[in-house]
Amino acid sequence: LHLCNKNFQNINNDDSSKAKHDLLAEVCYAAKYEGDSLKHYSEKLNLTYPDSPSQLCTVLARSFADIGDTVRGRDLYRGGGRGRKKLDDKLKEIFKNIYGNLDKKDRYKDDTTNYFQLREDWWTANRDTVWKALTCKAEGAYFHATCSDLNGGCSQANNQCRCPKSRDKKPNDQVPTYFDYVPQFLR
Repeated sequence: LHLCNKNFQNINNDDSSKAKHDLLAEVCYAAKYEGDSLKHYSEKLNLTYPDSPSQLCTVLARSFADIGDTVRGRDLYRGGGRGRKKLDDKLKEIFKNIYGNLDKKDRYKDDTTNYFQLREDWWTANRDTVWKALTCKAEGAYFHATCSDLNGGCSQANNQCRCPKSRDKKPNDQVPTYFDYVPQFLR
């Protein structure tokens, strides 16, 4: 995941509202870049394994989970040396600034070092947007029956690894994977 780009390192932390929006923009930018690179990698695999058309969505779901782990400060892969530490420190700084400008801090009062709960809440609030950014170039890719349909059953995520639109033709923002809630060592 390329969250260490120069734009991410220059996020304005002086304005917490701007920091929140800059963080979402940068995570989405990184997710889009990641999705593009994985799509090209997946195209090569599809030549070898043509009977696995849902493979791209599975690869994207695993990458999505890794992005979530990074944002939430739970990434077990500690590679990357100084760059990794710089990213971790930058995320702590961003969430510290967001925390400092919250009106209601009670929920987070016991965690003012790593901001794990705030980071978790940020991820929960923004995971659907990150999923859309990650899958924007996954035309024609589908997941097996992972979406809840309107009748209480399951339906496929038919296009761009996304759940079908609702009855009133509005986008269904349900992310069709919960890999981001599976511990990294089990994925």
